[in-house]
Amino acid sequence: MQPEGKEKTILKLKLNTDPRWVDIASKNIEDILVDHAYCEQKAASTGISLIVKYPEKTRLVDELTLLVAEEWAHFERVLLELRKRGHELGKPRRDEYVVQLMTHIRKGGARERQLMDTLLVSALIEARSCERFKLLWKHIPDPELSKFYYELMVSEAGHFVSYVDLAKEYCDPKEVEIRLQELLKIEGDIVTNLPVRDDRMH
Repeated sequence: MQPEGKEKTILKLKLNTDPRWVDIASKNIEDILVDHAYCEQKAASTGISLIVKYPEKTRLVDELTLLVAEEWAHFERVLLELRKRGHELGKPRRDEYVVQLMTHIRKGGARERQLMDTLLVSALIEARSCERFKLLWKHIPDPELSKFYYELMVSEAGHFVSYVDLAKEYCDPKEVEIRLQELLKIEGDIVTNLPVRDDRMH
């Protein structure tokens, strides 16, 4: 798995998804859609939690209000794709990728440091989702879903940028960049060590 071109420049990911993932994901689209729906729900919940925790940060509240609305709209769209195919929303699954990444949000210390870590971890989750949506857009045989994942890929790239920009708004930009590079390395290690699953978006 090697870095590639423009996508790596924008998203800064250190590692590509194993190419086997899109092949097995395409054959298990019901499971992928169910997991994707819960990913969108969790993304909306994260945005709401940050608004509640940092209500005094006006730009954060304004930008994340829009982001939450987008994530919930994505959840509704994924749910529609499930229903169109005769499937229901199944039970949520443990997202080991997100669980492991969240353990690297530092506890205690300055409130802004915790905010920075939370924003950057959220940015990386968006970046990885974007990278996987790109794979589905390019390779999934269903043309309707391909178009759907192209639209979501563009949106998630914007969310990545928003989270990083917010971190730089409220914390020293140089510290943000150093911490982002540390978390990118951690994220790549997590992806390397996780098994390739046919029923998970991450």
